[in-house]
Amino acid sequence: GNLASDLLTLSRIELKQHRFELVSRPVNPLLFDTVEALAPLAERKRIAVDVIPAPEAAAALCDAGAIHQALGNLLDNAIKYTPEGGSVRVTARLLAAGPQRPAMVEFMVSDTGPGIPPEEVPRLFERFYRVDKARSRELGGTGLGLAIVKHLARAMGGEVRVESEYGRGATFAFTVPAGSTESRTEDEVQAKLISS
Repeated sequence: GNLASDLLTLSRIELKQHRFELVSRPVNPLLFDTVEALAPLAERKRIAVDVIPAPEAAAALCDAGAIHQALGNLLDNAIKYTPEGGSVRVTARLLAAGPQRPAMVEFMVSDTGPGIPPEEVPRLFERFYRVDKARSRELGGTGLGLAIVKHLARAMGGEVRVESEYGRGATFAFTVPAGSTESRTEDEVQAKLISS
């Protein structure tokens, strides 16, 4: 990632200048397209990327470009921090609606990297925050990847979370609202967005 373009993306999202097209889209193509885009990176490090698809009919109300960027950032990190010959798991699942919450789709990326020290976890999504300064310098990256994931998820009405057992890898996840499985026309979606 290059610092200027990452910063620009972040400030655009924060200033709400970023035009998101929230349309109901099938989840699995989003998953597979992102994995395919980063396959060469994984292959260079002999990292196996296992994709566990969502149920066939699962749909997300989202912006395709934003999903690709958010999921791509998480996958890129996972590949960077997983030692050669390791494996990364990418999956999406439907979270049923709760009393206070609509149905959501959760996208998850799990790596078999070094994991994250517990005291670092709360600060992971801050901009420029890096767990391992020396290691990040060596791997490149701007320190903005996770901040961008958080802002993209929030802009679409979702959230981010991380789980890590130090020494045993990490799982990063973000949610977006579930879409409807019956296909709506773009016009109806637009009308709904305007009225909401």
